Amino acid sequence: MADRRNQLVTRVRELLAEALGASRQRSATAQITLSAAHDRAVRVRRAAAGVPERVGAERDRRLAEIDSRHAARLAVLAREAAEAAAREAPGAGSADWPGWRPTPAERAEPPGATRIGTVRLAGTEPVPALVPLLDSGHVTLDGDADGCAAVVAALLLRSLGRAAPGSVRLVGYDPDRLGGGLAGFAPLGPAGLLTFVGPGGLGRLLDDLVEQIRRINETVLAGEHASLRDLAAATGRRPEPWRVAVLLGGDELSRHERGQLDRVARAGAACGVHLIVRGVPVPDQQAVTRVTVTADGARIGSLPVRLDPPPPASLVTETCRDIASVVSAGPAPTPFTDLLPPADQMWREDSATGLTAPIGEGPQGRPVLLTLGDYPPHALIGGPSGTGKTNLIFAWIGALAARYSPAELEFYLLDFKEGVSFARFAQGRRDPSWLPHMRLVGINVNTDREFGLALLRFLAEELRRRADAAKKHEVTKLAELRAVDPTGHWPRIVAVVDEFQMLLAGRDAVAREAADLLEDLARRGRSQGIHLVLASQDVRGIEALWGRPALVAQFTLRIALPKALRILAERNDAAQSLPKFHAVVNAESGLSEGNQVARIPSASDWETWSDLQHRLWRMRPAEASPARLFDGDAVPRLADAPDFRALRAPEVGTPRGPVALLGEIIDVQARSAVLRLPRAPGRNLAVLGTRVDEACAVLDSAARSLARQHRPGSARFSIACLDPDADPAARALYEDLADDAAWYDEETVAELMAETADALGAPGATGAPHYLLLFAVDAAAGTLAARTGRATGLESLRRILHDGPERRTHVLAWWRGVARMRADLGGTGARTDQIGAWVALDTHGGELGPSLYPGSGGPDWYPRPWRGLFFDRAVHRTGQTIIPYGPAR
Repeated sequence: MADRRNQLVTRVRELLAEALGASRQRSATAQITLSAAHDRAVRVRRAAAGVPERVGAERDRRLAEIDSRHAARLAVLAREAAEAAAREAPGAGSADWPGWRPTPAERAEPPGATRIGTVRLAGTEPVPALVPLLDSGHVTLDGDADGCAAVVAALLLRSLGRAAPGSVRLVGYDPDRLGGGLAGFAPLGPAGLLTFVGPGGLGRLLDDLVEQIRRINETVLAGEHASLRDLAAATGRRPEPWRVAVLLGGDELSRHERGQLDRVARAGAACGVHLIVRGVPVPDQQAVTRVTVTADGARIGSLPVRLDPPPPASLVTETCRDIASVVSAGPAPTPFTDLLPPADQMWREDSATGLTAPIGEGPQGRPVLLTLGDYPPHALIGGPSGTGKTNLIFAWIGALAARYSPAELEFYLLDFKEGVSFARFAQGRRDPSWLPHMRLVGINVNTDREFGLALLRFLAEELRRRADAAKKHEVTKLAELRAVDPTGHWPRIVAVVDEFQMLLAGRDAVAREAADLLEDLARRGRSQGIHLVLASQDVRGIEALWGRPALVAQFTLRIALPKALRILAERNDAAQSLPKFHAVVNAESGLSEGNQVARIPSASDWETWSDLQHRLWRMRPAEASPARLFDGDAVPRLADAPDFRALRAPEVGTPRGPVALLGEIIDVQARSAVLRLPRAPGRNLAVLGTRVDEACAVLDSAARSLARQHRPGSARFSIACLDPDADPAARALYEDLADDAAWYDEETVAELMAETADALGAPGATGAPHYLLLFAVDAAAGTLAARTGRATGLESLRRILHDGPERRTHVLAWWRGVARMRADLGGTGARTDQIGAWVALDTHGGELGPSLYPGSGGPDWYPRPWRGLFFDRAVHRTGQTIIPYGPAR
């Protein structure tokens, strides 16, 4: 039992010991765990104490990162906004006032938006605050009056400075201040860029704006483009100006006015019609930008804006004055090359049915064409001095000459005003080239109306020739004649007469015949391809033209330059508002519905024209010859005269009926005035007048031309000089005629008369020709009155004049007055038929009377320097104006 008990005790003790050991082990483990937990708790408490600091630091880091990204984004947005503003409103559209200056956009570049102030984003530079205006919309203002006035001034000045001068036109309606709100822009008024509408005129203004919108939609956009901005982008040209109506208050609008205002707000921006409005209710439209102005800023919608200060008053007026001066001077002309076809297309056109060429560009950038044909057949050009009439003629001639070859087109050009600008079409010393189409160029003919008449006579003869050919081929028009006669030379003829009223001035025979010829050419020339282009600075006083309505009616093509009068129809005043380098082209006899406005290129300067002329000159046909150049201020030379160069001495004997050349006829072909000296009564010449140089020139050219027709020794020339002033010219002639000439003076002239008169009755008196060249024969009246032998010298002279021509003895004498000649011939009642021809210099027509000139009262002749009136009883019905040939040496 005890053992059992001991065993049990031992076992219990063992178990207790094990339990105690296990407990101690667990206690130690628990102590370790507790200690570890305590340590963790300490660490947790320590870590927990550092969490807010770390969280705060992370939060701060994240916030800083967010702020940095936000600031960078804002900077990017601000930079993009500034760049967008610079694109939309470059230069004058957004520059600050201290450095502001006008910077017009390129032709195809729209002005874009306009700055009124700035918007500041946090941490960034201010960004321009823009409002859409030109080509974009309208602006309505509410709030502070001074702030609104500053916005209006800024919008207008920036718009004017960003657009090309003259392309923005303002209309002001300011009934409260009567225009004072726009006073700074007043310098634009004289140039037509600013007009004011008075109180009560708002309805008419809105009606006009609506009409402009309708017209632009109908005739300019015409369904091809949605807006003027699109049209400008597509074509590179803007055909219409911007119109900005500034409405500054007023009474309550009527129902009609509200409707018109709504139409402008809705449809105006696409047509360049814009509104800037204060104090007038504008309906809400997508194109309307509302700006609310307060004393310390403004809001565009909900966007706060800091307004710019108003532009300085001096800047406004100076800018407007500069723009007005540029507009008043007119836009620069377009390049002349715009009128020309490509080089490989020159001379490719056919003129059978007419002549068509551009004269400039229209408002839409399209070429404006001029046509001469069956309709319209003729043109009338008008414009005051300095408006570009000569330049227009040059441009038209160049455009035609580049398209039609000389076989298709010929020009005859006559300029009655003083100047030599048209001389470049003919061959000259400076430039040997000429325009191959040009057949005649007349310059400085302001005193030679006879030359204009000669041109009309030439054209009338050409018209008759063409009409005869058409009749022969049984056709009526030039196109038909060219079709049935392809080998004939039938070009169209364009005759240009500048300052043509000079030709028709006065009531004399020249004006009457010229008017009759003009009417006939204008009426019948169209069918035969002869076209007249008449140009004038002022046609108000041309009775000879405007008194003939049938003549004026033929000129259906009218071209009116700025301020031209009476070119267009009576109620058509389109030319009065034209800028420089522009013209109204009207092919409907000047009626307003036919108006086309053309911008004329610069074509009259030497360099521009020379390039084209040299190119065409190099293309000329081999048989081409230079144009005939008639210069009214130049004295022709006998050696250059074609008729003189054609004279030849016969191989055997003497010429039958030799001719004396007296001067150049004022006509188209440069012919010489010819005096035929056959063996017939009266074939003598009298030169009448006191001008020594001209009288000597007539006798000199007559003698030299006669000498050219005789072989040496086959004719006699007796030269008597009785005026010391004529001695140099007479001596020069005597020396050049050499052995064939004999010299006489006042002491020996009576002997010459006696010997010559006695020889007339001698056997063989009809032998060698004998020419008596008497310089100032009336100066020897006393000497000739003395009796030598059976007769006085004057009696011998009269016998020579009477009997000499039939015996080949001719007198070519200069008398210094008609009365002196009559006295030498026997007195007042003496017969003058032995003077078969005469040249009157400074002798009035009335002095030539019935004894020398057929009819009563004498010819219509008014002396002028270096001109003479030639009349030959055997040839002429009326006198012939000539230019004596200049000195031979």
